[in-house]
Amino acid sequence: MEELDAEKNPEDPSMGTRRVPFARVLYIEQDDFRENPPKKFFRLAPGREVRLKHAYYIKCVGVVKDGQTGKVIELHCRYDPETRGGWSSDGRKVRGTLHWVSAAHALKAEMRLYEHLFTKADPHDVEDGSDFKANLNPHSLEKLTSCWVEPGLAAAKPESKYQFLRQGYFCVDSTDSRQGAPVFNRIVSLRDSWARIEKAEKGKLSLKKEKS
Repeated sequence: MEELDAEKNPEDPSMGTRRVPFARVLYIEQDDFRENPPKKFFRLAPGREVRLKHAYYIKCVGVVKDGQTGKVIELHCRYDPETRGGWSSDGRKVRGTLHWVSAAHALKAEMRLYEHLFTKADPHDVEDGSDFKANLNPHSLEKLTSCWVEPGLAAAKPESKYQFLRQGYFCVDSTDSRQGAPVFNRIVSLRDSWARIEKAEKGKLSLKKEKS
């Protein structure tokens, strides 16, 4: 294990840096890997090299799947120790940058994702004599109870705010959050660039099917 420096706020260098542990086993987002990557997907794939933010270049050299379901459960990668900090002295470039946490040091946390409370802009826009409750959004709150965050967030104070890379801005819950078991409420979401591309491609496919 080694500790790496990561800026607290890339837009405000005066806030300084934080230390993050880097070890042999890491967690990344499932959506950051494709075994058969489509066009314009620049994240991790077999044989492809990407950057781990604040850390090193890594290259995927193997894929482990569940024997029954065929689902990808583990990736074997090699890292280049000459790329510490996420930059190469030989000038080679990578297009994808992933966020990550060390599995041995990560802290389990709960994330609460809020959406619109109603399915319509005007809650009173109802039919058949129903009241406004007919337009309540059943998915207005989603709780993710097995998320992993940097260990430094164990001491996160109630109502303090953080940006989780590519996910959004979150505030520490003032009622349910506890030291060592934080709860974060999403206050602003961020749009994922690949999600937009993938959605657009699916839209094109639907149009082609309708035309045919």
